[in-house]
Amino acid sequence: MAKANFGVMKTILLTGGAGYIGSHTAVELLLAGYNVVIFDNFSNSDRRALRQVERLTNKTCSLIEGDVRDGDALAKIFADHMIDAVVHFAGLKAVGDSVARPNLYYDVNITGSLALLAAMASAQIGGLVFSSSATVYGAPDKSPISESAPYRPDSPYGRSKMMVELAMADAANALDQCAYLSLRYFNPVGAHESGEIGEDPADIPNNLFPYLAQVAVGRRSHLIIHGDDYPTPDGTGVRDYLHVVDLAKGHVAALDYVLSMPAMGYEAVNLGTGQGHSVKEVLAAFGQAVGHDLPFKIGSRRAGDVPAYWGDPTKAWDMLGWTATKTLKDMCADTWRWQSRYPKGYAEM
Repeated sequence: MAKANFGVMKTILLTGGAGYIGSHTAVELLLAGYNVVIFDNFSNSDRRALRQVERLTNKTCSLIEGDVRDGDALAKIFADHMIDAVVHFAGLKAVGDSVARPNLYYDVNITGSLALLAAMASAQIGGLVFSSSATVYGAPDKSPISESAPYRPDSPYGRSKMMVELAMADAANALDQCAYLSLRYFNPVGAHESGEIGEDPADIPNNLFPYLAQVAVGRRSHLIIHGDDYPTPDGTGVRDYLHVVDLAKGHVAALDYVLSMPAMGYEAVNLGTGQGHSVKEVLAAFGQAVGHDLPFKIGSRRAGDVPAYWGDPTKAWDMLGWTATKTLKDMCADTWRWQSRYPKGYAEM
């Protein structure tokens, strides 16, 4: 649920807009009356997702292929298109991979964001919504986590998101007219209710929902639960899972806000449900969606995992008029609809 749209016929640039969250956001923006320009290098996305976006909306996107680190390419986009605001998704996003390849994550996530900020400043475009992450909080002292919690990221991925947020805040301080908003997501999951777009990891999934979906469809033999001796109700880790369509609608609400408040400066807002679900809860709910229990084994804890955390979404409601509406049952049903229809993801299309 969100406030009324202030941005009809505005044109929005989505960097990384062909990816999982970007494609779902493109659907919601097009349905809300925005024009959409996609800029993507397809390093972790698929062109067929954009074809599906256009089928779902009966509208078209402009597509430009390129890398967000390329300042000349960004300058050309801003020269060729009347861009009103930017949603910045482009970046690498796996925590474990960032530990193995920190230099690459800092290069793509930070260098790309700085190139974007510079190009926007040169083109005098002041509206920016950034795809940040709750990983900027690291291991929290308590839940729910509010935006006032300190930065304590514990991975190169989380630190790269923090550094971009700091750069945005500093850039905003130096500008007279800008509206920069960081959206700190918790755990995006699910798929469009049509089953026509969804999450399609290129490698072994790093996250619970896509891994469970691949177990359910027979691509993986079983789920490994990493620890069942945490101080939680059933011993397994508890996380705040957010349906990707709710998240996409959060971006529409964020854009409406920054376009209506062109001199707001910089703000950060949590997007989450405000409640947590354990791994075993998700496993049971996913089994219900599929129609049978899914196989699992108990493994050892992973280094760096915290027992439980979930977000405080109060500011998102107070500031943006946004709240999550979809349930865990919806998340599982929609994920399964997508995965069962396309067991190998976009390669099936």
